[in-house]
Amino acid sequence: MNSDKAKRIVVKVGSSLVTNNGEGLDYAAIARWAEQMAGLLHAGHELLMVSSGAIAEGMQRLGWTQRPQDIHQLQAAAAVGQMGLVQAYESSFARFQLRSAQILLTNADLAHAERNANAKGTLETLLKLGVVPIINENDTVVTDEIKFGDNDNLAALVTNLIHADLLIILTDQGGLYTADPRHDAAATLLADAVAGDASLEKMAGGAASQLSKGGMLTKVLAAKVAAQTGAATIIASGHDDNVLTRLLNGEKLGTYLSVA
Repeated sequence: MNSDKAKRIVVKVGSSLVTNNGEGLDYAAIARWAEQMAGLLHAGHELLMVSSGAIAEGMQRLGWTQRPQDIHQLQAAAAVGQMGLVQAYESSFARFQLRSAQILLTNADLAHAERNANAKGTLETLLKLGVVPIINENDTVVTDEIKFGDNDNLAALVTNLIHADLLIILTDQGGLYTADPRHDAAATLLADAVAGDASLEKMAGGAASQLSKGGMLTKVLAAKVAAQTGAATIIASGHDDNVLTRLLNGEKLGTYLSVA
């Protein structure tokens, strides 16, 4: 399915796109995401957002300059930061007379049949009501055994859960390159690829910043997961002006990973 034909879309934005290099939330950036999504909702799309940023915001509020290693400190930062993250999205969407909702999930919620059905039912109801779900991992209670691992994987699993048509993963890179463009000047952007192609995993690099837990590999693997229920994936730069609007108007940006 081409991006301009997609009805139900999951949009994932990483920490680097919603924070000021670890100096708390970038309210102007969040306002821009809300503005683009409002336009797309009014055009008839259904949108869900998977947003990072809670731990980064919590670190700023707590005055921490380095991401802690201790699990309980990370959970505390997430709990503090989630307050700011939700407030930012709520106020931004309210400017366009839109409601948003916070959804916190663990892997156990989707692995357990009854809880999976409950999560699906809640998300489906929110979409029917025209509410934008803001989804994140429930970092305050998660353990290694029930972690998604990263928000790229969470976004892919949510895509499968609600049978979305398209997963858009926005990052600080232009898409998937033949090599890491930060270190190889000869690297070229792959405009089109097939999700699940084993060669893509060899091309993917690591995380760009200490605040960003994922990397291009997690995005490639997420596309592979999303393809299981027939969803294509786009990996594109969240720094491009009006990137969501342009993508869903059919403009070719980033890397489009089709279903085999």
